[in-house]
Amino acid sequence: MVVIHRGRMDPARELAHLRRRMDRFWDEGFARPWERRWSGCDCLPVDVYSTSESYVVRTNVPGVKAEDVNVTIEGDTLTIKAAFPEPVSDVEYSVQERESGEYARTLSFSVPIKPEAAEAVFENGVLTLTIPKAEEVKPKTIKIKTG
Repeated sequence: MVVIHRGRMDPARELAHLRRRMDRFWDEGFARPWERRWSGCDCLPVDVYSTSESYVVRTNVPGVKAEDVNVTIEGDTLTIKAAFPEPVSDVEYSVQERESGEYARTLSFSVPIKPEAAEAVFENGVLTLTIPKAEEVKPKTIKIKTG
């Protein structure tokens, strides 16, 4: 049995605590539940950012070998599939939180890309894809002539 001593009850402090919890619920728990834990979503969580030259896609695939990750690009659609190792069998787990099985993620790009120039780097359980943008969508610098 655990006994928790809280001291004297302060209604203002309790309301402030409730407000912080509600703010955290709306900011993290309800609006972005996938940031806390991705179990059950059946997809790989990714970070995607854009530079002037390319898109960069990163995903964590801990415990997965490079040969167990499949990356394909068809048109403007990227698909990443990874097979996480199955848990140890014939044991009784006290805690079992690591994911196992097949997971995938499909992303579509809103601007033309050059799939033939895409690069994939797998290091320390992190897959980083760099997918160049097509020339027609890259920013162009226009030189101004003076008279």
